[in-house]
Amino acid sequence: MIASHAPAPPGAPPCRTRPARLPVRPGTGRFLVLVCVFVCAACGLVYELELVAFASYLTGDSVTQASVVLSVMVFAMGLGSLGAKRLRRHAAAGFGAVESVLALVGGCSAMALYAVFAWTAGWGGPWAAGPRCLLVAFALVIGLLIGAEVPLLMELIQRIRRQDAGGAVADLFAADYVGALVGGLAFPFLLLPCLGQLTGALLTGTVNVVAGGTLVLGLFRRDLTRGARRTLLVTGLAVLGVLTAAALLAGDFERAARHAVYGADVRVAVRTDVQEVVLAGGTRGRPLGLFLDGRLRVDGRNERRYHEALVHPALTGPHARVLILGGGDGLAAREVLRHRTVRRVDVVELDPGLVDLARRDPGLAAANAHAFADPRVRVTTADALAWLRRARGPAYDVVISDLPDPGITAGAKLYSQEFYGLVRRVLAPDGRLVVHAGPLTARPRAFWTVAATLRAAGLAASPYRVPGHDPGAAPGPGRSPGARAWGFLLAGRGPVPPVPRLGSWRSGTLTPAGLAADVRAAGRTRIGGLPASTLAHPRY
Repeated sequence: MIASHAPAPPGAPPCRTRPARLPVRPGTGRFLVLVCVFVCAACGLVYELELVAFASYLTGDSVTQASVVLSVMVFAMGLGSLGAKRLRRHAAAGFGAVESVLALVGGCSAMALYAVFAWTAGWGGPWAAGPRCLLVAFALVIGLLIGAEVPLLMELIQRIRRQDAGGAVADLFAADYVGALVGGLAFPFLLLPCLGQLTGALLTGTVNVVAGGTLVLGLFRRDLTRGARRTLLVTGLAVLGVLTAAALLAGDFERAARHAVYGADVRVAVRTDVQEVVLAGGTRGRPLGLFLDGRLRVDGRNERRYHEALVHPALTGPHARVLILGGGDGLAAREVLRHRTVRRVDVVELDPGLVDLARRDPGLAAANAHAFADPRVRVTTADALAWLRRARGPAYDVVISDLPDPGITAGAKLYSQEFYGLVRRVLAPDGRLVVHAGPLTARPRAFWTVAATLRAAGLAASPYRVPGHDPGAAPGPGRSPGARAWGFLLAGRGPVPPVPRLGSWRSGTLTPAGLAADVRAAGRTRIGGLPASTLAHPRY
C-alpha cells in the first residue's frame, strides 16, 4: 500500500519545478497517474499480506509475525518518504527506478523466503535468526520503496496541473486506499487460492513493473533524457524477464523445495481453503507423514501410540456418544470405533479438504481404517468454538480435543476458558474430556496453563504423559521430529478416575503400569499458580 501511515508528503512543488510535457491533455494525464496510484497501492498491500501470511505459515505465531512485519514496514515507509524528497527534481526517473526495484524485490520475496526455509535448517534451532532476519529485511526494503512512491507521485501529479495541497493529497490518498482495498481482497480470494503464494507474488511484481514503466515511459517520456529512457526500459525489461522466468520455473522450484522440506516421499500437496496439506509415504511399506502448514501432524512411525493414548483412557467409562473436535485425519475416530459399544461419533473439523483426503487417499484411508465410511461417524465442517456455541441435543459421554498445539496463535482460542466452558455444557454429568495439551517436556508452562484453564472452567483434570515424538515439529533437511513426551489431560465435571484404569482395553503400546509411571512423571513437572487463558487474554 502506498500511503498507509506514511508521513504526508509536501503539498506543492517548489516554484523551480517545470510543468510536465505530456502527450495527452492534462485531465487525461492526471487520471492516468491516479490509475497508477491505484495499481501500485494494490500491489503494495499484496506484498505486505504475502510477507505476513508466509511468516505466519512458517512459524505458526500469526500475531507476533504480523506485528513484526507490519510495524517494520510502516516504519520503513516513513523513512522512504523522507528519503525520496531528494529525488523530486527527477521524479519521473526516480519513480520508474523505484517501481522496478520494488517489483523485483516484492515479486521474488516469497520464493526467496521459501528457499531459505527449505534448504536451511528451517525457522527453528540454530538457524532461526537467519530466516527471521531475512523476513525483516524484506519488510524493511519493501516498506522503504513503498514509502518512496508518495512524494514522487505527488510531484508528478502536481506537474500536470497545480492545485492546492489538500486537494492533491485527497485525490492521491483516495486512489491509494481504494487500490489497497482491491489488493487486500484479491490476495486471499484470488491470488492465494488460484495461484499460490509464489506465483501470486511474481504476478503482482509483473503488474507493478508494467504499471510503473508504462506511466513513466509513456506519459512522462518527454521529461526524461534519452539515456534515462533507455536505462529505465532495459531495467524494466530485465525485471520483467526475471519475474517471467521465475513464474515459469515456480512449479519445478516448489516441487524441489517440498522434497527438501518433506523428503522424497511426497505424494500429495494441496492447498485447501484452510491450510496446506502434504502427505508423504503411506504406501509400499513407507511410514505415513501428514504435514499441515509445514508441520508434521501425523508420523506413521508412532501415530498409533499417540492416538491410543489420546482416546482409550477417556473411554474407560460410558462412551456411547463421542465428540471429536478436530481429528479430520480420521485417526482418532479409528481408535474410538474399536470400542464396539460406541453408538455415535460426531467429528467437528474445520477443513473439509483434509476430511476428503482422509476418505479417498489410499495411504491415509488405510491408516484410519476407513473410519469415515463407518455409519456411526458423522462429520460436520465447522470451527469447533462456533459449533459448540450452537450445539444442542443429548450430551456426550466423551469429548476428545484433537486440535493444534496451544503454542500456535491461531489455536489459542481452542484452549481458552470460554472454550472449555462450552465443552462442559455439552458434556454428560459423568462424561470425560481428554485434551492433547502439547509436548510436556518441551513446553511445560503451556501444558500446565491448559490444566489451570480447565480448572477455571469447572473441570477437574488429571495429567498424564506418553513418550513419543513431537507431532508439531517442523521438517527439514536432516531433521526428524524430536524425541519428547506428549502431554494429555483427562478432565470431567466431577472427580476424574485414575488415568491408569483402562478397564477391559489393552493394546501393545498402553498398559496400566506404563500409564501409572507416566502419570507420576507428568506430576513431577507441575508448575503451580498459573492464571487461566481466556479469549481476551491468551497466555500460551
